[in-house]
Amino acid sequence: MKSVRIVFPNVPHYACIWHLWKNVCGNFKRSRNTLSDLFYSMAKPYRKEDFDKLMAKVDKIDHRVKEYLEDAGYEKWSRVHSTVNRGRMMTSNIAKCINSCLVEARQLSILEFLEEVRILFGSWHCKNREITSYTKDTLGRRFEDVLIINTSKSSKMEVVPLSEFIFSVYEARRRYIVCLERKVCSCGRFQLDEIPCAHAIAVLKEKNVKDMHPYCSDYYKPDALAKTYEIPMVSMPDKEDWSAPEDVVAEIVYPPRYRRLAGRPRKKRKKNADEKITVNTNCCGQCGQKGHNRRTCTFFPKEK
Repeated sequence: MKSVRIVFPNVPHYACIWHLWKNVCGNFKRSRNTLSDLFYSMAKPYRKEDFDKLMAKVDKIDHRVKEYLEDAGYEKWSRVHSTVNRGRMMTSNIAKCINSCLVEARQLSILEFLEEVRILFGSWHCKNREITSYTKDTLGRRFEDVLIINTSKSSKMEVVPLSEFIFSVYEARRRYIVCLERKVCSCGRFQLDEIPCAHAIAVLKEKNVKDMHPYCSDYYKPDALAKTYEIPMVSMPDKEDWSAPEDVVAEIVYPPRYRRLAGRPRKKRKKNADEKITVNTNCCGQCGQKGHNRRTCTFFPKEK
């Protein structure tokens, strides 16, 4: 964390909500079954009023959990308290995906490991740059799906104009205020997701606006994606071509002192009981049902 603060001084540090929840389960085992849904609901709301209501329920169940989450810092795990726009990135799944791709490379030396990392990232970089070169969509596919879902939700909403840019939207006897000029909504989704929410889409439909893409963030558009991969990852020259100072060449670097643990080094992390998912289930080759095979199938008995 110290190194990250030095390299990226303006980037705040946040916590993965999944790992934070595992800490809560380990410290407060009696309350984990009743708090599971409440915790994830607290991490993802778009309004502080909703967060406070959920936190009040947590306080009634176990006040120690509330104190623990307060000490951790609401701004590190709650989307609505975040100091920057955190968006949908609430977990550290991307780090686990990268670690799983580098399991074999961990056995190499430091320089060889870094070269394997560069090759892996370089291949992803080149592939993504090639994909963005022939992408013709106005928005990414994922964000187009979000617009479709929000459009379907806006079908039963009533819109009342208050000014040129400010509108009242009624949904199930509840009123929301939408400002198209500032791109905000009282539900909080429009300004945090930076894509029109269902209430904003209801207003745009009332104004007969067909193209909703100008109200979406530029980060969701192919041009921003192309700029992400426009700089190639150039490899270092061969080791024989390096020109190092004499004092650096003369210096002898010894490996760090450490005590090797007994047994074979673990290549994969130890998963918790709730992470283990059984995927190897036998399926019958004749009927396709699980739990038996072709030889013991009773749906299609063998002809004698």
